Amino acid sequence: MEAGGVGLALQTRAAGFGTGPRRGGLQSPIGSLRVAEPAGAAVAVRARGSKPVAPLRAKKSSGGHENLHNSVDEALLLKRKSEEVLFYLNGRCVYLVGMMGSGKSTVGKIMSEVLGYSFFDSDKLVEQAVGMPSVAQIFKVHSEAFFRDNESSVLRDLSSMRRLVVATGGGAVIRPVNWKYMKKGLSVWLDVPLDALARRIAKVGTASRPLLDQPSGDPYTMAFSKLSMLAEQRGDAYANADVRVSLEEIASKQGHDDVSKLTPTDIAIESFHKIESFVLEQTADNAAGDSQAESQVQRMQTL
Repeated sequence: MEAGGVGLALQTRAAGFGTGPRRGGLQSPIGSLRVAEPAGAAVAVRARGSKPVAPLRAKKSSGGHENLHNSVDEALLLKRKSEEVLFYLNGRCVYLVGMMGSGKSTVGKIMSEVLGYSFFDSDKLVEQAVGMPSVAQIFKVHSEAFFRDNESSVLRDLSSMRRLVVATGGGAVIRPVNWKYMKKGLSVWLDVPLDALARRIAKVGTASRPLLDQPSGDPYTMAFSKLSMLAEQRGDAYANADVRVSLEEIASKQGHDDVSKLTPTDIAIESFHKIESFVLEQTADNAAGDSQAESQVQRMQTL
C-alpha cells in the first residue's frame, strides 16, 4: 500500500444531536471508515479494540463523604461549563494537541461525553485505515513518513465533519497542512511539564511509542532526554493552537505542587474555560473590526 494512498471515507448523516457510529461498531475494510449516528444521544466512536466512553459518575472513594461531595461538584461544574461552551462552538470540532502522554485521549473522551460530541483518536484511525494494530508497527514496517502521510489524510477527512473532539498524535503539529485542517475547528494544546510526562511514560513503558522506545537505559532518563529534544523541535508548532491549557497553572491555582494530583476532569474544565475565553475574545475582536469598517464607510459617504 503506497504512503498517502489510504483514503478515509467518513460518511455521516444528521440525526439527533451529534455524530457517532452505528450500533455494533465500525464497519470498515482497509482504507475505508464509515461512521453513522445512532438514534438518540451521540456516543464515542468505537475504534479497533476500544470501548465506548462511560457516562460520568461521581464515585465515593476512601476519603468518604467529602470526596463524594467534591466529585459531584466537579461533575456539575464540568457539565455547566460544557453547556456554555457548546453554544459558542456552534458545531465546530475541537482538536487536542500536545506531547505524547499528555492525556489528550483521556481528556478528549470526557469533553466529548459532556458536549454530546463524538470522539476520535487520530492514531487509532490511522491504524485502522492501514490495517495494523499499532503506530509502532507502522513505523517499523513502513516508515514515519508513511504514517505522517496517512495521519494527514485522516485529519483532512475529519476536518470536513462537525461536532467532534479529536485527540491528535503528538507529532501531528509538525506538518503545516495539518494545521490547515485543524484551523477549520478549534485547537487546544495540553501543555504538560516534561518531567511529569517522562514519569508517566516510564511507568507504563515505551514499547507503544516508537520515537521513545530504547533498547536499554533508565526508562525515565531516556524518556526525559527524548521528550526534551522533541519539545525543542515542536514547541513553536504547539504554540499555533488557539488555546493553551497549562497543567502547571491549573495545579498552582488549586494549591498543588505536582501536576499528577490533577484529575482529567480538572483539565477538561480548564479547557472549557479557555475555549470560552478565546471565543468571546475572538467575537469581540470581530465586532470591533466590523464597527471600525462601518465607521470608515460612513466617513467616506460624508465626503
